[in-house]
Amino acid sequence: MNYFKKILRFAKPYKSFALLNILFNVLYSIFNVLSIIIFIPTLGILFSTQKKVFDAPIYSGIGNLQGYLEDSLNYLLTQKVTNEGPLAALAFICIASISIFFFKNLFRYAAMYVLAFLRTGMVKDIQDSLYLKTLDLPLEYFSESRKGDLMARMTSDVKEVEGSIINSLESLAREPITIIIVLLSMLVLSAQLTLFVFIFLPIAGFLISIVGKRLKAQSLAAQKETGTFLSFIEETLGSLKIIKGFNAEERLANRFTESTSRFKKIMISVVQRQGLASPFSEFLGVTVVIAVLWYGGSLVLGNESALSPQEFIGYIGLFYTIINPVKAITTVNYSIKKGNASAERIFEVLETINPITDAPDAVQKNTFDHEISLKNISFKYEDEYVLKDFNLTVKKGHTVALVGQSGSGKSTIANLVTRFYDVNKGEILIDGINIKVVTKKSLRNLMGLVTQDSILFNDTVRNNIGLGKENASDEEIMEAAKIANAHDFIMELPNGYNTNIGDSGNKLSGGQKQRLSIARAVLKNPPIMILDEATSALDTESERLVQDALEKMMQNRTSIVIAHRLSTIQNADNIVVLQKGNIVEQGTHEELMKSANGYKKLVELQTLG
Repeated sequence: MNYFKKILRFAKPYKSFALLNILFNVLYSIFNVLSIIIFIPTLGILFSTQKKVFDAPIYSGIGNLQGYLEDSLNYLLTQKVTNEGPLAALAFICIASISIFFFKNLFRYAAMYVLAFLRTGMVKDIQDSLYLKTLDLPLEYFSESRKGDLMARMTSDVKEVEGSIINSLESLAREPITIIIVLLSMLVLSAQLTLFVFIFLPIAGFLISIVGKRLKAQSLAAQKETGTFLSFIEETLGSLKIIKGFNAEERLANRFTESTSRFKKIMISVVQRQGLASPFSEFLGVTVVIAVLWYGGSLVLGNESALSPQEFIGYIGLFYTIINPVKAITTVNYSIKKGNASAERIFEVLETINPITDAPDAVQKNTFDHEISLKNISFKYEDEYVLKDFNLTVKKGHTVALVGQSGSGKSTIANLVTRFYDVNKGEILIDGINIKVVTKKSLRNLMGLVTQDSILFNDTVRNNIGLGKENASDEEIMEAAKIANAHDFIMELPNGYNTNIGDSGNKLSGGQKQRLSIARAVLKNPPIMILDEATSALDTESERLVQDALEKMMQNRTSIVIAHRLSTIQNADNIVVLQKGNIVEQGTHEELMKSANGYKKLVELQTLG
């Protein structure tokens, strides 16, 4: 129930709707009881056993309220029968019954109507919280977690919480109220018979609760398996070319069907256990009803109770009325246990602590004036250090290129400078200020990022470029595209800047996508530019256009360039050659070519290639 309580936190903004729902449910429950009680005098009229009261009753206080109400109704019916005949009294009861049933269902609808605001509002807020948390989580979290599993938590788990927990809120609000009001009415009719009922109901409730003990564990396993096969789907959709190219369809299909088979086995058990709840509770309910019929009937037939035959029939009607709420509450117990598993998975994400947060005294850094300095930094993703006691200075207006074999730590440096990860040791300073005491937003506002993989969105060209600057004008977007050598090909698209580029920009070539990424960075106009192998995946013609765009963009800016193709960084102010996280040499292109160390060998190998 712990996670159920946590989910209820999302109900706080909608407490006014919850209070209205409770009010309408109270009114519904009162009219629900009246809809049963109203038939007691009807039976009395039909069988001529109705108590006759010829004198108007006098109200003598709350202690005699029940007797006063009964005598008032009997006096009214006696007057009807005496003056207009039994049919008139029966017609009066029928009209009253229709009115009572109308208000009963009106208040039931009103309760559901206001609950809709609570239910849909809570679902929206849970989804919003999950999405905002996803945006806030560090990149490290996504390298350790399956994307498909996270998608499952945001979709199927939220849906399960809505179906199992949030939809149970109505039952939790209505059924206990109904049970209390019906039980009070039953006590008024016959305290002796109601005490007999109290013996059986707890026993039935205990037996029903035994059925659902393992439901939460099974539901949790089912939701985890859902995350697994959603991950397969996500990976498959992103890797179809490789799967087909390596004829791996059958192997992937086998892995997927193994996952769905496990899910099927778990869900069979869950559904079977859920399915047992309703018939089992109904059987127990009928057993209790038969016991009440036997005991109550013996009281009426033995003249051991003041309960009249029509009141006994009305009592049985009230008892039937209480069975459905009791069954609903037991079903709610199953639903909450099932939904609790999904709620647990949701809160695993929401309660994940992000280690990369703004310090309490973090400052805004709105300008870049002198240099970026990496001082004795060490960093590891897992156990082995990628960088150890690493030092580097990037002066304002200079271009520093990082080169080296894969795994030498080039991209790690870019991730640390942008504070996508935090260093384990040492410090990174910008104008002498540790970036850990600078707000993440202001730090990243100073930087533009162009990566090897052009990350674009299923949106228009305009909106993809416009991501670089909020509320950018059409003229600013167009000027950025011209600097990035993208304007000409954009104008050739079917709808120009309003053309949708498809999922991940798949309607464009690699060079076109990269130039849009550059235009986005140009529009941001940051003083520091970080280029992570921005031309490595391009053909020669596209590389020329992109490289020209990059050179325009880097003018009068500080740039950190991670280079795969060494021909693109010959004009850098400082080329830093890395090997296993260490600097083996650094200098200009001309200086390094005079050396026989790593850089010259890399250039010769690429030239030979």
